[in-house]
Amino acid sequence: MEFTEEQILRYSRHIILPEVGGDGQERLLNAKVALVGAGGLGSPVGYYLAAAGVGTIGVIDDDRVELSNLQRQIAHSTRRVGTLKAESAKTAWEALNDDVRVIAHAVRLTAANIRGIIGEYDIVADGSDNFSTRYLVNDACVMMKKTLISAAVFRFEGQVLGIYPGVGPCYRCLFEAPPPADLVPSCQEAGVLGVVPGVIGTLQATEVLKAILGIGDPLRGRLLIWNALEMSFTTVNVPRNPGCPVCGDHPTIISLAGGERSCSTG
Repeated sequence: MEFTEEQILRYSRHIILPEVGGDGQERLLNAKVALVGAGGLGSPVGYYLAAAGVGTIGVIDDDRVELSNLQRQIAHSTRRVGTLKAESAKTAWEALNDDVRVIAHAVRLTAANIRGIIGEYDIVADGSDNFSTRYLVNDACVMMKKTLISAAVFRFEGQVLGIYPGVGPCYRCLFEAPPPADLVPSCQEAGVLGVVPGVIGTLQATEVLKAILGIGDPLRGRLLIWNALEMSFTTVNVPRNPGCPVCGDHPTIISLAGGERSCSTG
């Protein structure tokens, strides 16, 4: 493609990188990424993907902006309290870059509609705040062979895992089944330091960009954990489990079930 003068100026810091260049920037502009959640994690992911020139960003979230969200969910503002998060995020990210089209999916993500929604995208970034959605997204991406960058936060800590179906482990290889609903408190119950989703979301966006560009060493088979209080990074190797119920040699989960909602990350 031929870049306009404005695009050459906007993306100049990318274009001069040998690992990106004009070809890489063209890949970014042609890429389609789905974000599950427009909350604490989805906000920075969407901002940095839009800034980078990712051409199509889909955001899936049926929640509305609440005042308590604004301590960490930077895609939204006081004036947009009460509006749909997907629409609020669309407004914010499209205002940043005219090259970017944001598609707002203000719906509950369920087993019935997930294939139809994420099937339109190349890569999925999951920032949901509940285990049922996280497992639903993982299972769908494995079955559809979609690259998934999964992230989560809790109090002062966060984690990122890259899932590349067919060439690495999935989320169930690490945690085979969700914990009981009453065992792990939500961010609403336990709290979260406002900057933690920003740091983890930025790392998640980095992995998405690397996946689009095909550069660097992705977090494939590696779980990255960041602790804000200790200011420490830990990497845990995650081997593919041949007995995994969804991506193993003889999978037992061969269809999607349930109807869990998609929520923004607490």
